[in-house]
Amino acid sequence: MTETKIALSIEEAAGYTGIGRNTLRKLVEWGKLPVLKVGRKVLIKSDILEKFMEVNEGKDLRDKNDVKTA
Repeated sequence: MTETKIALSIEEAAGYTGIGRNTLRKLVEWGKLPVLKVGRKVLIKSDILEKFMEVNEGKDLRDKNDVKTA
């Protein structure tokens, strides 16, 4: 039975989306990608991640001013 996670770590999100870990960390730092912090661990809800990708399709995720918040 395959278990679907509702939240992913930065590393898992990078593997799931193909977006680099450093880029994801920047997006979190800029406040563009909402996260849940548990101690030092950062979790991103998978549905928010998918919505973020839809909203920013065709955008340069390295450009803070080009990225829309999910």
